[in-house]
Amino acid sequence: PPSVPPPPGPPARGSLSLHRTYLRSPLGLLRLGQLALGAAFWVTVAAHKYEGAAHFALFAAVLVWLLTLALFGLSLLGRWELVPWLGSRWLLTNLVHDLALGVGLYAAATGIMGHKAGQRSYCNLPGYSQHCLYGAYLSASICGGITACLYLFSGLYCLSRRCRDQRDII
Repeated sequence: PPSVPPPPGPPARGSLSLHRTYLRSPLGLLRLGQLALGAAFWVTVAAHKYEGAAHFALFAAVLVWLLTLALFGLSLLGRWELVPWLGSRWLLTNLVHDLALGVGLYAAATGIMGHKAGQRSYCNLPGYSQHCLYGAYLSASICGGITACLYLFSGLYCLSRRCRDQRDII
């Protein structure tokens, strides 16, 4: 029997390429820092025994980290127009993400982990023989505080671009 050619595929949207200008922009560099320190925060919390409010801190950090990863990926590939409704408002989307979610949730998570570190401060005394979570909680709160500051800086960067009537993130 004669071979039938395969059906035509979907039309090509163009090749994927990295926007190196975004990667070198202040927002791109801030996003890389947010992803690195955010991962350090939630890996530190998840790698140790945690209880109570630390569950919320871990949830908040992972949620914001995943959303940041999505924003970074779409911005790096220049494909934000594929996101319905938000793609046409990409600068505003980044602004709201940074100030509302990033700063808000990381500040709350940092406060929770700082409080938990304070509760465990007794166990860093010399001669204490039990497993101590003070160092892990303190490390997580420091990473969370720096990450919240990075989100504040990127939010202010997006806000300044918006106030100058610029509609693009670069």
